[in-house]
Amino acid sequence: QVQLVESGGGLVQSGGSLRLSCAVSGVTVDSYAIGWFRQAPGKEREGVSCIGSSTEDTYYLDSVKGRFTISRDSAKNTVFLQMNSLKPEDTAVYYCAADSNPIPGTFRVAQQYDYWGQGTQVTVSS
Repeated sequence: QVQLVESGGGLVQSGGSLRLSCAVSGVTVDSYAIGWFRQAPGKEREGVSCIGSSTEDTYYLDSVKGRFTISRDSAKNTVFLQMNSLKPEDTAVYYCAADSNPIPGTFRVAQQYDYWGQGTQVTVSS
């Protein structure tokens, strides 16, 4: 049984930092592309970042480039999203997801992903 569990969300002031974790069980993070998505109230879910399977290829939404960093710890079977210089518009529920058959250029396509976590709330106050 594949499970993804996010943690690390919370309330932070504008300009602050948070590190989200996505603990994966049932599959290894090296064999799946792992993506981070977010969904704000009244908005569609959007792809924020992704790290490729068996590679260090990383992808970012333009609005988070230079502020967010995705990484993978294979020993812990966990993927992290380090978020710096947070802005109020980053407020959302953040989800991690696993893609068993990643296709180049589709990291932001939610339908590509096979498994999802339950989400963790990130709130950035101004």
